[in-house]
Amino acid sequence: MIDFHTHTVWSDGELIPAELVRRAMVVGYRAIGITDHVDESNMETVISALARASDSLRGLYDITVIPGVEITHAPPAQIPRLIGDARRMGARLVVVHGETPVEPVPSGTNAAAIEGGCDILAHPGFITRQEAAEAARKGIMLEITARKGHSLTNGHVAAVALEAGASLVVDTDTHAPGDLIDKRMAEKVLRGAGLSDERIAVAFKNAEKLLEKLAGGNFR
Repeated sequence: MIDFHTHTVWSDGELIPAELVRRAMVVGYRAIGITDHVDESNMETVISALARASDSLRGLYDITVIPGVEITHAPPAQIPRLIGDARRMGARLVVVHGETPVEPVPSGTNAAAIEGGCDILAHPGFITRQEAAEAARKGIMLEITARKGHSLTNGHVAAVALEAGASLVVDTDTHAPGDLIDKRMAEKVLRGAGLSDERIAVAFKNAEKLLEKLAGGNFR
C-alpha cells in the first residue's frame, strides 16, 4: 500500500509521526506521505517538524516516509503561492484539500490547486471536466478517498477523471489508527468508485510513479 494523504498530531490527527509510521508498516504500507493541514499560519512549523520526523526514521523501518502538507481551506487566491512556499520550505509532497461536498471549502479551490501545480488534489468533490482536463495536462493526480464523507463523490471524480484523461490515486486521509487500510481494502474503494480491474491496476501504478518522482531514491 502506498498512501500519500495522512495526518498526525501536528494538525488534527491522533498519532505522533513515529506511531503513525509504525502502524502503517504493520498494516503493510510500503510508503506513507504525512500531510498535515496547513495554511499561512503554521506551514513553516509543520514542514520543519515532519522533515525532522522523516529524517529520524530513515533507515530504521522498511517504509518510505514522505514529509508533506495538505493546504486546507486557504483562500483560493493564496493557494498557488502557498504551494510554491511549501516546496521552498522543504515539503516533498504538496496536497491541496479539494472541494469535498461535506465541508465549506471555498469555491475555486480545485482550480487554484491545479493552477498552482500541487501533486495531489484531495477529494475534489464535483470537480468539472475542464478542471480534470487541466489536471491531466499538468500531471496532477486526483484522489479517490477512503475517508467517510469525502468519499461520497468518488464515483463522480472517477468518471470525470477517466473522461478527461486525468490520473487517479487512492489515499486514506488517515486521522486515526483505524483509518489505515491494506491494499485489498484500497481495491474495494477503487471498485466502489466504479473502476474496472484494469483501471484499479493503473491507479496503483500511478502511485508507484508518483512515489518514484517524490522519493527519487534520496530517502526512505
